[in-house]
Amino acid sequence: MTFSAPPSLQAGKSEWRQWARQQRAAQPDVSAAITGYTAELLRQLGAETVLAYHALPGEPDLSGLRGHFRLLTTRARVCPERHLTLHEWDSASEVSPLGVLQPPRDTPQVPPSEVDAVVLPALAFDRRGIRLGYGGGFYDRFLAGFQGPTIGVTAVALLLDAVPCETHDIPLHWIVTERETWRVP
Repeated sequence: MTFSAPPSLQAGKSEWRQWARQQRAAQPDVSAAITGYTAELLRQLGAETVLAYHALPGEPDLSGLRGHFRLLTTRARVCPERHLTLHEWDSASEVSPLGVLQPPRDTPQVPPSEVDAVVLPALAFDRRGIRLGYGGGFYDRFLAGFQGPTIGVTAVALLLDAVPCETHDIPLHWIVTERETWRVP
């Protein structure tokens, strides 16, 4: 499979997001391999309670982690400020306006202090641990107060040398692809 070169770092994030969506759409499903490497890393880290995500089309589907870890998921809240609330994985039963499976509004919340590790999606990552997200900033705000291990998951074709980075972007500790587990230096 051949892929186009990414935009220059001077290009806007919207151009980068468009490019990454096109690349991701051309990728085979590598969820099983990524889930295997992610589970191995989480066990090495001693994680028991893991904040993960319900996959959008094209994202690695990590639902295979169920039964091996206590999985939590998020609900995006925009009022009074943009933030994530945490909930038990199986409580996600409605589709958000962005197409993400999420818990209903009145679902009991889990405090962030119970989270041992966070596994995040993105459109692309770089080897510095920077993620090219979807532009809402929800995960960046959450990660600003999280002290545990953070893990990005992606197809190897979307692990790049560099993606655009802004001051609010929080580097992750690990990147997992279908081929490797990468410790961010």
